[in-house]
Amino acid sequence: MMFTPARPDPSLPPVRVNLYSDTQTRPSPAMKEAMMRAEVGDEQHGDDPTVWLLCDRMAALLGKEAAVFLPSGTMCNQVAILTHCRPGDEILAHQRAHIVTSEGGAAAALAGAFITGLSGACGMFTPDDVRAALRPRTRYAPSQALLAVEQTSNLGGGAVWPVERLDAVAKVAHEAGLATHMDGARLMNAVVASGRPAADHAANCDSVWLDFTKGLGAPLGAVLAGSRAFIGAAWRWKQRLGGSMRQGGICAAACLHALDHNIERLADDHLNAARFARGLAQIEGFTVEDVQTNLVFFDTSGTGRTAAQIEAAARRHGLMISSMGPYRGRACTHLDVDAAGIDTALSILREVVAKR
Repeated sequence: MMFTPARPDPSLPPVRVNLYSDTQTRPSPAMKEAMMRAEVGDEQHGDDPTVWLLCDRMAALLGKEAAVFLPSGTMCNQVAILTHCRPGDEILAHQRAHIVTSEGGAAAALAGAFITGLSGACGMFTPDDVRAALRPRTRYAPSQALLAVEQTSNLGGGAVWPVERLDAVAKVAHEAGLATHMDGARLMNAVVASGRPAADHAANCDSVWLDFTKGLGAPLGAVLAGSRAFIGAAWRWKQRLGGSMRQGGICAAACLHALDHNIERLADDHLNAARFARGLAQIEGFTVEDVQTNLVFFDTSGTGRTAAQIEAAARRHGLMISSMGPYRGRACTHLDVDAAGIDTALSILREVVAKR
């Protein structure tokens, strides 16, 4: 079976509206200019000032002692798991969490740890769910090492964990001797939607990271934060998994630009997602899930076609969306799509559904 990405199909028309993912964003001219002006050094040697600036700023933003710059959010998750866990350890996470569905089984392949999936609406679970999953500490049971949460919950519909629930599940985990980790891929979407600072969301998480390649619009990069001891140990795993990014300040400058210019504007993405959801709900055959941030999930069964069929038909009209299950589709708003683009996307989907 082939696992490499397919090249673009030259027979398809140009993309008019890209709602496939917020990972599709392109760096703006201003962001590129910031990258070109970046002061750089050798990150591994510790003399890249722009990387240090980013890491110090992110540690403060997330309420942690230290941080490390990494290429991607998936790498942040896996470095955190490798730092927290040992072979045979058990991780508790939602059954739809990114570390379960979308990281190639890396927790097992790299750390030798396994994940027990918890259920719950909107990609979230409760303190009682955590208590029910706890095992007795005996030699017969695996050692439970880590509880992971995802903020926002992607496959949960972009839902925002309330800070109070985050605190409550972390309290249960800590009382049972588990560390806690936050997959903060879209944490700033949660910050904008909830009005609570990032440090509040991450207060009771022993490790947390933020991705800059989604709504924040950078071409690469994520920052993992935690205690100084945790980040010191994480650096060894960064080295084992590929080492430094050398003159990483060029990339860190894009992330700093994003922090300065692309956080408050996430509210626009949320408004556009709500606009898309309202319009889509008026097209016969679509059932739209509740929208909290920039992700719009919808059921296509009423159209008589699968989500993949709707996705393929929309692409032939210049619209990119994604299929996340047999009849579950997703549209993701971001800085490269404005309100006019949302209206174009809805017009395309009306045409797609009309052509049976």
